[in-house]
Amino acid sequence: MSQQPQPTSPDAPTPPQGPPALPGGIGLSRLRVYDWPAAPESDGLCGGTPHLHLACTEAYAVTGGSGAVQTLTPEGFSSTPLTEGDLLWFTPGTVHRLVNHDGLRMIVLMQNAGLPEAGDAVLTFPSDVLADPAAYARAAALDPADPEGSARERRELAVSGFTELRNRLESGDTSALTELHAAALRLVSGHLPAWRARFELGPAAEVARTAAHLDALAEGDPSHLASASVHRGGASPAWGMCGRLDKYERTERAE
Repeated sequence: MSQQPQPTSPDAPTPPQGPPALPGGIGLSRLRVYDWPAAPESDGLCGGTPHLHLACTEAYAVTGGSGAVQTLTPEGFSSTPLTEGDLLWFTPGTVHRLVNHDGLRMIVLMQNAGLPEAGDAVLTFPSDVLADPAAYARAAALDPADPEGSARERRELAVSGFTELRNRLESGDTSALTELHAAALRLVSGHLPAWRARFELGPAAEVARTAAHLDALAEGDPSHLASASVHRGGASPAWGMCGRLDKYERTERAE
């Protein structure tokens, strides 16, 4: 669940500074799903912007309210109810759309922190928009002067594409998803080296650090335990694809 997909202009990664990453190099956000109803000409449901991830698994830990997540996979369309206490996760390629029935809130755990912000999240815009990188970038961007209005507009455009995909799948046209996946890859293909660098500096580095600790322990060396420390994360508000986010970032060591 990223703040704003940017498959056409990811920033170059830089080595992490300051406190260590969250466990496993994940991203963590608090989410209040949008309560805006969809346009009357669509299904009128309140909720977020449909999209998929190309390299990241995402998880929802529901903390309040009620709703559902609509998904499109090779098995077809599904709608899974969500209520407080539920935990649900889905793998890359799953098209997902959060629906808000009554104050739906959750903690979002995102694999590979940094990749969604670099463009791993691709919105389900109509096929003509997906085929044009410049048009996609314009449609996905938020207007700083009117973030809510532009977030609503991109949600409506993505819902229209989602509805077309769902209709094709339900009519037996399994090529709907393969075409979407191919279009998503074309949008982001030029930025895969930057994604790899982000991954190597983030999640992969965390895995390597754990491997080094296990090797040291196996050799009878517990010296890394002497650097034990406690850290506190701060939340930054953002207009996300699915709702209002509080994104937890690295901060200083807790006193």
